[in-house]
Amino acid sequence: MTGPDLDFDDIVQTMKRAVAALREAEIPFLLAGSLAVWAQGGPEKTKDLDFVIKPDDAERALATLEAIGMRAERPPEDWLLKAWDQNVLVDLIFSPRGIEVDDLVLARGQELHVMAITVPVMALEDVLTSKLLALDERTADFSSLIALARSVREQVDWESVRRGTEESPFARACFVLLEGLEILPAGGPANC
Repeated sequence: MTGPDLDFDDIVQTMKRAVAALREAEIPFLLAGSLAVWAQGGPEKTKDLDFVIKPDDAERALATLEAIGMRAERPPEDWLLKAWDQNVLVDLIFSPRGIEVDDLVLARGQELHVMAITVPVMALEDVLTSKLLALDERTADFSSLIALARSVREQVDWESVRRGTEESPFARACFVLLEGLEILPAGGPANC
């Protein structure tokens, strides 16, 4: 569980430290979550820092961040590990819902210039797919997804996101909202 929004400069400094350490250790990764959306034109709001990594690299990635002074945490969830850089939480996500982190996912990412460093950033379609598939009865707050979708709507292959989330009633509900708010054109995949 994450807390209130942090100072964005603190998150950026932690991102730079983590990127440098993961690169030095030659661990493939992508910047993910809301910061990946921000790097591609989305809102600045964020509560933590997310990276996706392959499952086989998870423990080594956590040890790498621990070696630069971050505090390691192994939560009960079986899809991520955590590291704390003072008050900034770094999530090392190796099994996001609905996406297998493999060479294909890593290849879909793109190298972007983010706050004076080059960072591999997760494809928007993968970020949105994982966020939509994470919705359930307890977390069905669409407000952040609506803001993210509105900010990057022209850059996203929405048909791909729909295909990747078609089994989720929560994702389908979000698409109804996005169409009703005229963020996406009405009528489904053919018009996206």
